[in-house]
Amino acid sequence: ALKHLARKYHIEVRERELSAEELAARNDRESMLLVNDFAQKYFANILHHHVDGKSIGLGYFRERGFRNDIIEKFQLGYCLDEKDAFSKSAIKAGYNKDFLVKTGLTIEGENNYLADRFRGRVMFPVHSLSGKVLAFGGRVLKKDEKTAKYVNSPESEIYHKSNELYGIFFFLQAIVRHDRCFLVEGYTDVISMHQSGIENVVASSGTSLTPGQIRLIHRFTENVTVIYDGDPAGIKASIRGIDLLLEEGLNIRVLLLPDGDDPDSFSRKHNASDFIEFVSRHSVDFMQFKTNLLIDDAGNDPIKRAALIQDIVRSISMIPNQIIRAEYVKECSTLLNVDEKLLYHQINKIKQSELEAKITKKPTEDKSENTLPPATQVNRE
Repeated sequence: ALKHLARKYHIEVRERELSAEELAARNDRESMLLVNDFAQKYFANILHHHVDGKSIGLGYFRERGFRNDIIEKFQLGYCLDEKDAFSKSAIKAGYNKDFLVKTGLTIEGENNYLADRFRGRVMFPVHSLSGKVLAFGGRVLKKDEKTAKYVNSPESEIYHKSNELYGIFFFLQAIVRHDRCFLVEGYTDVISMHQSGIENVVASSGTSLTPGQIRLIHRFTENVTVIYDGDPAGIKASIRGIDLLLEEGLNIRVLLLPDGDDPDSFSRKHNASDFIEFVSRHSVDFMQFKTNLLIDDAGNDPIKRAALIQDIVRSISMIPNQIIRAEYVKECSTLLNVDEKLLYHQINKIKQSELEAKITKKPTEDKSENTLPPATQVNRE
């Protein structure tokens, strides 16, 4: 495709052979993907055919109400609660121990110590846009305060958590078709919503939103509905990450679920049409949601109200579209009972500070990043 476009627009494309280091890196990535593919199939096989997998892992998924077809579609699995059962099976099957360690599936210690990272956990594979297994999330089933409820694969050559969204592979077409993406927090939220008939949903996998994840969403839609449960502390902790959505130019609405419900439990009680109706009746514009939330928190304290206004202004200043920004200024002026001129004054101050920071920022010493090569270079694959 790149060569075709180059010929069409008369651009010279110079090809070069991959260096030994580049070949080694590519081979490492391919080997790690093969290891993850083996692991996914291994964990799924344990879930469906091993006595512990069926009684513990499959029992948990069925207790959550997941149908068999859903379990198979998301390629869910179970890792035996044994020290190194998976690692031994992988090595016996011919997979290199180094790649088991690099993917994070195996933990290596001194004196040839090997242990399975996910032992005793149900497994949620994380897929790339093309469907390759990049990583895993594992949920422990034993109640132990000293053990983390969820464990995720560590960062690696093939997995960068800040650039991935759980469910994007399965629901890419639905997001484009509906021109909207529902954003939730966890694996089971995505699966339960899909089972109820909501397909255009992804999860940030328990982390605050990152620029990489936001850019991934923006490739397929400009409309995002963020779904929160009724926990005020959790909302306030994650709401700052949503400002990044505004900065990217996305249209954001917020849906606050009834107290005691999260997306997982709520979707198990409702079918798709009921869910969509609830969304249309109860979702609100993000800026209105944030303003009302902070107003309730500030009360009549003038210091808190001043901080609230500054916080709202900072969010509005991130919106790249001037017309949309003007509409938000008008709306927030009414909600906050603050003159529009004052809001614009504060926005201009923020913009001016950002501009000055860019101007005074020390340029990178790597001039190769700032100059274009004489011709486009591509690696020969």
